Amino acid sequence: MASNSYRAIRAKQTPNTITVYQAYSPEIAEPAIKAQTFTPPFSRERMTWIKPSFLWMAYRSGWATKSRQERVLAIEIAREGFEWALHHSCLSHYTPSEDTSQEEWQKKLHVTPVRVQWDPERDLLLQSLDYRSIQIGLSGEAVERYLDEWIVSITDVTATMRQIDGYLKDGHFDAARDHVPGETPCVLPEDLQKHLRMK
Repeated sequence: MASNSYRAIRAKQTPNTITVYQAYSPEIAEPAIKAQTFTPPFSRERMTWIKPSFLWMAYRSGWATKSRQERVLAIEIAREGFEWALHHSCLSHYTPSEDTSQEEWQKKLHVTPVRVQWDPERDLLLQSLDYRSIQIGLSGEAVERYLDEWIVSITDVTATMRQIDGYLKDGHFDAARDHVPGETPCVLPEDLQKHLRMK
């Protein structure tokens, strides 16, 4: 899968894990770092969105400056769990196809525990690129599995976010780029690529 494919999942990864990002207030982030999973006041009842793209997370959180997104966490999860989520997902917006009618899509949307969105990827200056980055929304069973089975480690990367932002404000673009975590395309089974409309 080419790194410039219109829809591709790029992530920091090992053979067994994928790193995703989430941003929260200190009230949620600090207990999560301590417990190495999410605990109250984090709610298992709400949909929670995970993002493999560091720069998309930077865009969403304003380099960890937006209200209630002041702490950015890197969550390393089991690759097996990541693929389970993708297999049990439904696109959050209808994409016309020969396989699924809009009515069938709407029915599936209400019963699947995972939503997938493809949003424009971002560059170092957080400007839109001409290819897409995945966001994955977990609810119900998927949240339970995420918290209780998939999480391998939780690391606070807020300082890295703010350091990169500082380099950019000072015009040190090479230094900023050097601090962005390396992300490579995830190789997924053919059926999963088709399911996610990656092909």
